Amino acid sequence: MSPRMTGSTGTTPPRGARLAERIGVTRDRSALRIALAWGAACHGIFALAGLAMVWGLFTGLTQTWGAVPWPWAALANALLLVQFPLAHSFLLTGRGRRILARLAPAPHGTTLATTTYATIASLQLLALFTLWTPSGVVVWQAEGWALAAVSALYASSWALLTKASFDAGPEVQAGFLGWAALARGRRPVFPPMPVRDLFRLVRQPIYVSFALVLWTTPTWTADQLALATAYTAYCLAAPKLKERRFARLFGAEWEAYRARTPYWLPLPLPRPRRRRCPTES
Repeated sequence: MSPRMTGSTGTTPPRGARLAERIGVTRDRSALRIALAWGAACHGIFALAGLAMVWGLFTGLTQTWGAVPWPWAALANALLLVQFPLAHSFLLTGRGRRILARLAPAPHGTTLATTTYATIASLQLLALFTLWTPSGVVVWQAEGWALAAVSALYASSWALLTKASFDAGPEVQAGFLGWAALARGRRPVFPPMPVRDLFRLVRQPIYVSFALVLWTTPTWTADQLALATAYTAYCLAAPKLKERRFARLFGAEWEAYRARTPYWLPLPLPRPRRRRCPTES
């Protein structure tokens, strides 16, 4: 039996190349190793940050590892509080995207940018929810039936946030898009503009869900209230920058969606006033 021939050279491709072709990954072993390493790091840190957030908010930031002496703890906590929204927004600007492209091994920085972005965001949240120094001021602690009810609301808020993230495109939200594209030897293909499911109700369901997570915790402390207040303000303001990018990317499609879908709360939009004709009395 003659070997399978490939191209005009009359040679059989190596076994590794045939396997790569069969499972749809790149034949560039170096690129594949980088993609897998970047993906493993991203999703591992993402999982740790998620667990830290769930537990940190549930306990009102009372069981963290921060141990900065007061009053310096107030400054350290403030820095932890602002570092996430500032960097998270900056890295989405033109200059920020160029920096992201330099953080991954060349020449794959642009391809891995979404994975790098998700990894940095996860590291920021992990730092926030593990390095915070507790104040020790407990405002309210749910007990008995109230604990069960508020915990159910807290779990429901996380479920809503997860649903909103999937509706927006989990490959982007969790950093899968970049490393998976590199592993396949392709350019990243972003999902279309989200307009279905929760995005039919409001334009920013991820931010709404995150705000609900912040305010449905069974332990209210001075720390948690400061965090919830600051990040709710961020959830109200930050999407404006995102919507400017969407306007540039999607043009008329975005404007039509924005005109029919409320920003933050699923309330009916006011109808535009009909201009009266000059001949109407």
